[in-house]
Amino acid sequence: MVKAGLEDVVATDSTVCFVDGKEGRLLYQGYDIHELAEHSTFEEVVYLLWFGRLPNKGELETINRELRANRKLPTDVVKLMKQLPKQSMPMEVLRTVVSLLSMYDPDADDNGREATIRKATRLTAQMPTIVAYWDNIRNGKEPLEPMADGNLASNFLYLLTGKKPDDFSARALDIALILHADHELNASTFAARVAAGTETDLHSAITAAIGTLKGPLHGGANQEVIKMLLKVGDVPKAEGYVKKLLDEHKKIMGFGHRVYRTEDPRAWHLRKMSEELGKRVNELKWFEMSRIIEESVFREKGLYANVDFYSASVYYMLGIPVDLFTPIFAMSRMSGWAAHILEQMSNNRLIRPRAEYIGPTNLKYAAVETR
Repeated sequence: MVKAGLEDVVATDSTVCFVDGKEGRLLYQGYDIHELAEHSTFEEVVYLLWFGRLPNKGELETINRELRANRKLPTDVVKLMKQLPKQSMPMEVLRTVVSLLSMYDPDADDNGREATIRKATRLTAQMPTIVAYWDNIRNGKEPLEPMADGNLASNFLYLLTGKKPDDFSARALDIALILHADHELNASTFAARVAAGTETDLHSAITAAIGTLKGPLHGGANQEVIKMLLKVGDVPKAEGYVKKLLDEHKKIMGFGHRVYRTEDPRAWHLRKMSEELGKRVNELKWFEMSRIIEESVFREKGLYANVDFYSASVYYMLGIPVDLFTPIFAMSRMSGWAAHILEQMSNNRLIRPRAEYIGPTNLKYAAVETR
């Protein structure tokens, strides 16, 4: 039976991530996302996804050191970025520069596991630099040198704003990165595994994933959510705005999920974070509007908020430009993409499904003069 969008079709076995849609659970390598969001760091989750276990103290220090050491971009790459059209979208730039970096990577042609991990480490460290640098460049600012210390989240905020972030903001982004790190065979991860299945290189597979994530039905949803909140503008207007959209049979972004039949566990943490950030920056209206919209949509349609809904207000209150929301998703999901590529490469078989042909079968060729 043909299933549109391959809904509920099981395409592979995996130990990387488990999404339990009925119970609303998300596990990375067996660890519940709630525990990881409460106690872990993004760097620790990167190690977990790639190696299948949490690192000991020495291993965590090593991966932290390696990620910090690989934050810089080659000088020629930065020069090229400065030549790109200033109106280029951040996801276009990220896709292009990630592809370009393969030409500067010493392990570019080596698809062995160790070499692939080294390449994944470089890209995980470099992608925040790409995103922040592009925002600097397009606004006429000279990019800063990456920090020699701090974690990935704090370094990104520093490169983006020119100021070292406070601990709360850095931790808020760190948790958001943990929550977005992987989500089983979503569209971009499947694209990465399809590419890896051809025995192409890591950079090519990641480029395919970024191109897939760029779509508004995947990574672009949180950008549409904040645009909606900006249109609503104020708390008293939120419920009426939802009713208007529903009456017009328009889709409300940030709700529903192909797999979850209950609350997305990631949304719980982001909802809490949105409220806390709102109180800290004295802009609670973004959370309050979101809460009213969430309650209205559930009451009218029975749909739960997903990860995109509250991540929108979190990023906005962190002062992140709206068109960087999806690139930040990519910064995080790089870890999960790499984990799935490593898994695909470990027991590879070319991914080549079939299509059910429904077209004509008995057409006869006619000369062009008689058509």
